[in-house]
Amino acid sequence: MNEKQAMEEKFRSLFHSEPRVFRAPGRVNLIGEHTDYNDGFVMPAAIELSCWAAIGPRPDRKLVIYSDNFSASFEVNLDDLPSRPSGKWWDYPVGVALTLQRSGYSLAASNLYIRGDVPLGIGLSSSAAIEVCTGLALAEMSGHQIDRTRLALICQSAENEFVGARCGIMDQFVSAHGRAGHALFLDCRSLRYDLIPIPGAIRLVICDTTIRRELASSEYNTRRAECEEGVQTLARVLPNVRALRDVTLADLEQHRDILSPTIYRRCRHVVSENGRVLQAAAAFRSGSLDVLKSLMAESHRSLRDDYEVSCSELDLMVDLARQQKGVHGARMTGGGFGGCTVNLVGATQTEEFQGRVASAYQAATGLHANIYICEPSNGAEVVLSAGSGCAS
Repeated sequence: MNEKQAMEEKFRSLFHSEPRVFRAPGRVNLIGEHTDYNDGFVMPAAIELSCWAAIGPRPDRKLVIYSDNFSASFEVNLDDLPSRPSGKWWDYPVGVALTLQRSGYSLAASNLYIRGDVPLGIGLSSSAAIEVCTGLALAEMSGHQIDRTRLALICQSAENEFVGARCGIMDQFVSAHGRAGHALFLDCRSLRYDLIPIPGAIRLVICDTTIRRELASSEYNTRRAECEEGVQTLARVLPNVRALRDVTLADLEQHRDILSPTIYRRCRHVVSENGRVLQAAAAFRSGSLDVLKSLMAESHRSLRDDYEVSCSELDLMVDLARQQKGVHGARMTGGGFGGCTVNLVGATQTEEFQGRVASAYQAATGLHANIYICEPSNGAEVVLSAGSGCAS
């Protein structure tokens, strides 16, 4: 039984009616870390790990949500949606429903069954997958053909303003716009993007350190505040600066004496990382895998030393990856303080890579690493249309 059939069957057993089925992927960021909220450049790829939603109509004004992952349900009146989060799993779909309605999309009463296979809390954007998948399902169930960029912005707003996480646009954007076989080169200011082909002989191998840091959320907000402080200080002498996106390395070196050492390092990471994304896009297009390997190594060093968001386990995982055959790049990915590394590995060497890295990591730390071999995936899509009985 495939995922679509499993979603249909479970929905029928819960709600005794026929559903429409949708999916939206998680993502891994290849390069461009902590640049999105600085109006910079990023290069994520959607992955096969996804959130799935089956949805059908109700005769009242309720939204009834069942989460397979939490084995729990929640219901709410669409005319009386909460304005504040509860801290529970349903904040993500409810926040999206609220933001859709506030954005002018009237919603129809619905039964909604959600299941996700994006691991939670490891930096693969399970939250964006849930938001984009449920947003697309709710909009289309209500008769709205929603533009994918508009959908991404609504989902980002739900996470920022309802859930309370100050994420940038990258996660929701690639979940909405991803393309199989490609990464997305995204300008987070203009939202213009290019599709960057990933060589067919390369796999995206994601290594989960299994380390979770409670300080990750607070430190993320601290880094954002430090970047904002850098912008405010530099804008006094560089009046055209609105974000670190507008600062060059030459600007930064010329005016480093007006910044504290910590703020200078934070700014240097963001400014140099933007440059690395531009170079990485060119390297992918030209097939210069050695250049790409070097850029990913520089990115990790910058995240470790200038932005200070790595940890010993992430550093170890990157070092172990670099020792393996067929590796064309390795770095931490995501917010940091634990979570995952991303590795570009030759397709014929992924299984050997997986076994060797997992074994060496366990020997060094006593921890069992979760390692996922992925390929770039399509973004949010309709899997089963109403009454069609087939994929669209």
